[in-house]
Amino acid sequence: MADQKKQVPLRISAKLYAQLAAWAEDDFRSLNGQIEYLLTECVKQRKKDGKYVSETLDEGIELDL
Repeated sequence: MADQKKQVPLRISAKLYAQLAAWAEDDFRSLNGQIEYLLTECVKQRKKDGKYVSETLDEGIELDL
C-alpha cells in the first residue's frame, strides 16, 4: 500500500512563513516539502539522541526574522 499522507493545518507567523519559503526555494523544495523535511530531520535526531533537539523545546524563542 502506498504511503498515505495526512493533512495538518498549520498556523505560523507571516515572518516565519517567509523565512521557510525562502529556505525551501534555496533547497529547491516546495514549502510543504521543506517543512516535512525539517520535521523528519528533527524526529531522526530525537531517535538518535533519545531526546528532543532542544532541552527548551517548549519555551518561546526569539527569531531574527
